[in-house]
Amino acid sequence: MPEVKKKIQLEIAHVLFIDIVGYSKLSINDQHGAVDELTRAVRGSERFQNAETDGRLTKIPSGDGMALVFHQSPEEPVECAVEISRAMKEHPEIRLRMGVHSGPVSGVIDVNERTNVAGAGINMAQRVMDCGDSGHILLSKHVAEDLEEYEKWRPLLHDLGTCEVKHGLRVGVANLYGNEIGNPNPPKKFQALRKHHARVRWAALGSALLLTSALIAAFVVVSRRSTRSVSTVPEKSIAVLPFENLSEDKTNAFFADGVQDEILEDLAKIADLKVISRTSVIPYKSGIARNLRQIGEELGVAHVLEGSVQRAANRVRVTAQLIDARNDAHLWAEHYDRALDDVFAIQSEVAKRIADELKAKISPSEKTAVEKPPTTDLQAYDLYLRARALYAASSDTIYTKEKLPEAVRLLDQAVARDPRFVVAWCLLSQIHNTFYFQGQDRSASRLEMANVAVQAALRAQPDAGEAHLALASYYYVGFRDYASARAELSIARRTLPNNADVFFYTGVFDYRQGNWPEATRNLERSVELDPRDFHTLTQLALCYQPQRRYEDESRTYNRMLTIVPGDPATQMLRAEVAANWKADMRSYQDTLAKLVAENPGVASDIDDPLYALRERTATAAARVLQNYPRDGTEYYSVNYPHAYWEGVVAKWQGDKEKARIAFTSARSEVEKILAQQPDFPAALSLLGMIDAGLERKEDAIREGRHACDLLPMAKDAVDGVALAVNLAQIYAWTGEKDFAIEQLRAVQKVPNDCHYGELRLHPIWDSLRDYPPFEQLVASLAPK
Repeated sequence: MPEVKKKIQLEIAHVLFIDIVGYSKLSINDQHGAVDELTRAVRGSERFQNAETDGRLTKIPSGDGMALVFHQSPEEPVECAVEISRAMKEHPEIRLRMGVHSGPVSGVIDVNERTNVAGAGINMAQRVMDCGDSGHILLSKHVAEDLEEYEKWRPLLHDLGTCEVKHGLRVGVANLYGNEIGNPNPPKKFQALRKHHARVRWAALGSALLLTSALIAAFVVVSRRSTRSVSTVPEKSIAVLPFENLSEDKTNAFFADGVQDEILEDLAKIADLKVISRTSVIPYKSGIARNLRQIGEELGVAHVLEGSVQRAANRVRVTAQLIDARNDAHLWAEHYDRALDDVFAIQSEVAKRIADELKAKISPSEKTAVEKPPTTDLQAYDLYLRARALYAASSDTIYTKEKLPEAVRLLDQAVARDPRFVVAWCLLSQIHNTFYFQGQDRSASRLEMANVAVQAALRAQPDAGEAHLALASYYYVGFRDYASARAELSIARRTLPNNADVFFYTGVFDYRQGNWPEATRNLERSVELDPRDFHTLTQLALCYQPQRRYEDESRTYNRMLTIVPGDPATQMLRAEVAANWKADMRSYQDTLAKLVAENPGVASDIDDPLYALRERTATAAARVLQNYPRDGTEYYSVNYPHAYWEGVVAKWQGDKEKARIAFTSARSEVEKILAQQPDFPAALSLLGMIDAGLERKEDAIREGRHACDLLPMAKDAVDGVALAVNLAQIYAWTGEKDFAIEQLRAVQKVPNDCHYGELRLHPIWDSLRDYPPFEQLVASLAPK
């Protein structure tokens, strides 16, 4: 089989990635001018000139910036970044951000016989850069540790903790700045990093309906422990690993991802196969060493498919090879070198050939589905792939606001070019749903945009499983219409037998309707198809929690920590099990202390007032108020202001005037939300609790009840139950103890997130302490 490229050498290089912030918003002339000025600053760098003179520098343009690959010392890219930063002070209108990482790269000779470089070192430098804003010079933790050996760098290095970037990778990052260089302000992505636990976790779970490509997965570190015995692995099972991008233009990585993904999706339409979902194969990106036997064991498959893609002008070259993961035997390989517009035929041919090799039975309808291209318009396909990459990167609210409008614009262009582009319409619908569900735009017009897009998909292909899956999401997000959503999922399952999202959504609808055993089974099936999807495992653990299946919950967190070893949020979730189950705060306190000692910057990510205040000390209260974000954080899709928790602490400590000031401030913030969304149940419920703290009894009870009327437990067994707990708190704070007890008893008859540990320890329930009915209720929940 002909080689697509020749590897020259694998070595550790030191990469500086540079990006012009806001480049796409500039005019064409301003774009050219900005790149020219940046180029002059780069070429004027003494470090750049020395490395170029020595022949130890590789330059890779990236459209809105560049990557510079040095080969002698990790100081080289950092010194170059400092020199560029100083030079660009003369052009404040050009905003730069830079990222540095040392890692493996390999020289290659591509199909055009030109020398280039590729590898994880370059990819990681870009990921580090992506964590920053204008003016930032960010270093990977690995580079920062190397520079700490040099006294001159130490005063400039400021640890930021970990940042979650593309594909869920958590990157340790340091900020390099001094009096004349860099940006001393924390990047926005770090300001948005707080991981919310307890009640907010269910909001995140609901939001997962909108993120069809799950966002959290390990990138490089994988478990060294086998998860299945070979005897339990189905023979007709396969994982399609990420294809390597060999294109000269490295921005074409999204195209290589698209080829791999289309082959995976084609295979997944064959019911006789077990095909691992995209999320679980992402960690095994090309450019890192692959142990195929280990991968097969971790994913529970007998076979893996590897490949590469090279796109040049109007040609595309694809290679693919099928390997038996149990013994590393190569079963089949092929090379395709064709016109670019034949790429969809290549993808279908590979999928059919793999199915033949695995002796899978293919029905006539499955054969038709595999052979049908997503679109015949390559430009529309490019637009779709770019939008999908933006969507996959929108893992937090701030990033969503930045990236999703651009994704909508790209998809609008794609479907304008090809009105029958079903998956593009489906993604467009999902993005509009995301805006609505996350509270950024809860207008009827936004919801209608989601409906218009999914209806267009159904008109183009009425039996498309992807369209029925998107319609199920629309029914849930807009109307909590589980019956209609379930009907759509049933249709989707007929053509998407290996789609983990179908099982995931079904599980979500099950527990939203209070069908907890069915919810658990469906989530467990989703995990089978997507075994390394960190997010789905999180939701499975949190599905166990309201059912008081604490041991299963803890065991699932242990499994998650084999995927992302040492993840602080997961360690805290595991520590919270004892706090909920046994009212034992020692694990929470010990884990928090250990993690903060290792990295003080992580405190705001993991210290939660719903747990910290259970310590019942002034020290813990002061600590959590210091850690809690000044601009608040979301619980059940509504922002809880910092002032709310200030009020809770002041009320507990008996400082009525301080509580009044804090709750008044919090009230003004929540009123702004309700002015725009007057029937937002979570915001109304929060307002009720604040008014209870302000001793506005009638207002508080009316608001809390209205929230529960808008979203009762019978309609939503998660959010509805949470609002019922809030109403119990309102009753307790307004002196209606019997109503509070009645409310809590109703809640405790169903799975819920108000655990023994919370009722036993948290100050929000102090007004009920020593009241016999409350003490009897708490005692009944104690572990036996």
